[in-house]
Amino acid sequence: MNRLQLQRRRYNSMALFDNDFLKRLEYLSIASRNVFRGQMMAQRRTTQTGSGIEFADHQPYSPGDDFRYLDWNLYARHDELLLKRFQEEEDLHVYLLLDCSGSMSTGIPAKFDLARQVTAALAYVALSDLDRIAVSGFAEKSEHRFPLTRGKGQILRLIRFLESLVADGKQTDLEQVIQQFVQRSPRRGVVIVLSDLFAPSGFQRGLDVLRHHRFEPHVIQIVSDEDLEPGLLGDLEITDAETGETRQMVVTEQHIEKYQKAVLGYLNKVQEYCSEYETGYTLARSGMSYDQLVMEMLRTK
Repeated sequence: MNRLQLQRRRYNSMALFDNDFLKRLEYLSIASRNVFRGQMMAQRRTTQTGSGIEFADHQPYSPGDDFRYLDWNLYARHDELLLKRFQEEEDLHVYLLLDCSGSMSTGIPAKFDLARQVTAALAYVALSDLDRIAVSGFAEKSEHRFPLTRGKGQILRLIRFLESLVADGKQTDLEQVIQQFVQRSPRRGVVIVLSDLFAPSGFQRGLDVLRHHRFEPHVIQIVSDEDLEPGLLGDLEITDAETGETRQMVVTEQHIEKYQKAVLGYLNKVQEYCSEYETGYTLARSGMSYDQLVMEMLRTK
């Protein structure tokens, strides 16, 4: 057994969700209390006629409207019938879309392990704020779903769900996955996509679908050191992690340089898209700790 195999076995034997992880979740829920606030708070507020938590504006009275909500003081001064409207705060819906394609299983540590830990941490933060969360594991399509739920007491059930997932899916089709998602998720909310975004079909169309359906997307793009610096030279047999296709090739330094340029160009393309459309974006290395990543997200809000 070579050193690489030993490293993989040692890492895979580590528990993703040990007791220390559970203890850290409560700390994160306090430190990250505003992680889904800021511009996302607007989604929690709806303007309704009648009682509420904060006065918003008036609207003209129409026959059949409830007299209880007339502004009688305004009527006494201006002889005008207007209804009071208030803003009410609603539950925020947080949807986490987790890439389970084969490319997420690569890297030491694996990208998929960090993605699952971050999914659990962000879900717990949302549940602690009495928001509702749902998780979908996807590759070509959304195949594994943790239904919309509420309450911190659901975290252990969510963790068991995340532990059951395996990153062995074929090529990612983000557009198809998100089309399926919006069809079954009529309630708008925050959508966090956790993926390396290494998909032949690209990422733009999928994120466009979210924006056009008035969801608030946030991308967490996870890459490994091996993605950026593969360190492979010579006569090699390379196997695609998702298709299983094997190819014999001689890798030179020129190939590595061209590859790195392409990867960095792609990462810049994702960042530029998110910046242009005011979409939340976080770039993460698989070696980062999940709590470090969540706190970084908090600091960008």
